[in-house]
Amino acid sequence: MTSVSTREAKVERTTKETSIAVSVNLDGTGAFNIATGVGFFDHMLEQLSRHSLIDMDIKANGDLHIDDHHTVEDTGIAIGQAIAKALGERRGINRYASLDLAMDETLTRAALDVSGRPYLVWHVKFSAPKIGTFDTELVREFFHALAQNAGITLHVANLYGENNHHIAETCFKAVARTLRHAIETDPRQKDAIPSTKGSLKG
Repeated sequence: MTSVSTREAKVERTTKETSIAVSVNLDGTGAFNIATGVGFFDHMLEQLSRHSLIDMDIKANGDLHIDDHHTVEDTGIAIGQAIAKALGERRGINRYASLDLAMDETLTRAALDVSGRPYLVWHVKFSAPKIGTFDTELVREFFHALAQNAGITLHVANLYGENNHHIAETCFKAVARTLRHAIETDPRQKDAIPSTKGSLKG
């Protein structure tokens, strides 16, 4: 069992396409040290760390001479695995959270269940294929990898917005804020698994 006071984990993942090292502290302050070689993605991961209050150290080396896809997806896999490992049996957590997050003209909703059952519902559309040099379709790929490997049911919906940077950023911030609340300890059930099944392992 992972104790609430030591909810930290490290994951290293190496394939022919990427080499990634991730460490997380679920009870951190949102401190981060992130270098993936993909500037916009680094910026988004910094938002994820800062607004979830999960300390994250992420180093990724990928086949960026091909494109950013493998690096983004595999980083999502590694972060998800690290979060799942740090959560352990998921005792005492709030489990559920939802939030509408505003940024200028954009509003995005995130709702999640740290259930052990991975699922992604994605209602986000971008009006352009790229933000700078970053493929907008990779935003969904990241969250799919994160949800699948963290064992999270995740729903993300952009309700409205015009600026694609804002749409992407609100997705990361909204997920971060809901994740922060869902994995926090509920003082009324510190040692209990928040499920009538007695397990959040799927």
